[in-house]
Amino acid sequence: MYHIPIMPSESAQYLVNNPGGLYVDCTFGGGGHTSYLLDKFKDIRIVAFDWDGDAFERFKERERGFCGRVTFIRDNFKNIEQALKNINIDKVDGIFADIGVSSKQFDDAERGFSFNSGVLDMRMDDRNPLTAKEVINSYPESELADIFYKYGEEHFSRQIAAAISARRKRGVINTARELQDVVRSVKRPEGKINPATKVFQALRIFVNAELDNLERLLASAPKLLNTGGRIVIITFHSLEDRIVKVNFKANESEGVYKILTKKVVTACDDEIKANPRSRSAKLRAAEKANV
Repeated sequence: MYHIPIMPSESAQYLVNNPGGLYVDCTFGGGGHTSYLLDKFKDIRIVAFDWDGDAFERFKERERGFCGRVTFIRDNFKNIEQALKNINIDKVDGIFADIGVSSKQFDDAERGFSFNSGVLDMRMDDRNPLTAKEVINSYPESELADIFYKYGEEHFSRQIAAAISARRKRGVINTARELQDVVRSVKRPEGKINPATKVFQALRIFVNAELDNLERLLASAPKLLNTGGRIVIITFHSLEDRIVKVNFKANESEGVYKILTKKVVTACDDEIKANPRSRSAKLRAAEKANV
């Protein structure tokens, strides 16, 4: 499957407060969450965002089946305000985002997200000029260490950056395997976890400016939601989850939101068994107050 949606039932439960409303799927991917919502709620309409060209191709393949109920915008969801304004939408009933890498992106060796990739790319949008290969081969050692620590919470950041700097003297680091070998030279595996996991996470987040994109989406959401409208965000690591948690709490304290998930929602055992990638997912939801 192109992409297995994470917690689709829980997402729909928290997102849809108006079964005839207009909703935004900020991360269309393979269309899993959008399809689930359309099937469950026969009268809703969806504006779907994705900056990945593969996602746009997938939308075109499925467009006829959506029966005119989905409008696709190929753009970064950080631009949600202007993008919706461009199609004469100023308010919506819900905003959903699954802040993760799709199965297709992980499995495509040419995208550079996985440990088995032949390239070091990691761009979610191929129009982005910055690749992981450029970062690894041209950024100063100190900046690499900062990236690994800030975005990957990698405690071996300085040692790994130093090893990369030394390895670059022998030639360009071209592939995921070459980068893994450098990381393994200074960091031992922790159980079954690949020692390069945090480095790859950090590179992906940095190349795609993922945390900044999320913060900009969260800043725009209150202005776009109707009263009673919902925002649902699924994250996959602590940096993202912390940003969402802090934003929701700040908006609740100002009377803008009512938090619907007092405790973070996680995937059930059956879903984790069927889709191991759901194991680290965390869902948080809030509702726009009457302000």
